[in-house]
Amino acid sequence: MKLKPLDDRVVIEVTELEEKNVGGIIIPDTAKEKPQIGKIIAVGTDEDLQKMIKIGDKILYAKYGGTEVDIEDKKLLIISKSDILAVIE
Repeated sequence: MKLKPLDDRVVIEVTELEEKNVGGIIIPDTAKEKPQIGKIIAVGTDEDLQKMIKIGDKILYAKYGGTEVDIEDKKLLIISKSDILAVIE
């Protein structure tokens, strides 16, 4: 299944950070901080956005931005242009 974002939105694949367990303490999923780095896998139809962002870019996005979806066992996030904070080079 392909996801094609509309207007000023992008689809990103959330980058999972390695979990380090110090001292054998187990942290529940609800207490873990969500990662804020993702890889662009689709760009919307907004021309200004297409000039700034391209497929494959790694970005830093707003902590509480976007809508999470699970497609084909991948954790994806649909966010708007205003939630993109920076491109990681």
